[in-house]
Amino acid sequence: MNPADYDAWYHTARGRWVGETEYALAARLLAPQAGDSLLDIGCGTGWFTRRAAADDLVATGLDPSSGWLDYARAHSSPAVSWVEGDARALPFADAGFDHVLSIAALCFVDDERQAVAEAVRVARRSFAIGWLNRSSLLYWQKGRDGGSGAYRGARWHSAGEVHALFSGLPVRNLKLRSAIFLPSATRVARCLEQAVPAALPWGGLLLATGEKA
Repeated sequence: MNPADYDAWYHTARGRWVGETEYALAARLLAPQAGDSLLDIGCGTGWFTRRAAADDLVATGLDPSSGWLDYARAHSSPAVSWVEGDARALPFADAGFDHVLSIAALCFVDDERQAVAEAVRVARRSFAIGWLNRSSLLYWQKGRDGGSGAYRGARWHSAGEVHALFSGLPVRNLKLRSAIFLPSATRVARCLEQAVPAALPWGGLLLATGEKA
């Protein structure tokens, strides 16, 4: 998939709903203030990075693909920073960002444990890292047999596996929340998303949030 086609999905009814729902969950749990700095790891075309910048955050997007970053730069404000880099060896100082965000990106990275450790290292206050949830309807639709479309090659995790990725790291108040319980843009799906508690672990996105200890 090329970056233009990937980003165009977020302009569809389903894409807007999924993106905004996932971002809203992460933003509610990170609780950033205007002017806070935020790093988006595995930003791709930068949809979530740009969304954070729209909330008056000082946003930086990191991705290993120069082509996708070129697309991100061409479609964002000059105020947003874009950095080519590896999630397993982030080119930033310890506690360099108030908040760290990553949405369904580390599941494509070899050695996810190292990537999680790096995300925690560069966070000053809080982090929100999302994985694809093996205990979800989305998995049965898009994740089996190696995955399909944008999900091809991704690893899908259980809640226990996500918890284990943070074992021994300097974090506190680690929570798991989920979103996208019905992976569609129908009225029923939107109503269900508003009614079902995010604490239930069956949404397509499994989001781990916490604070730097």
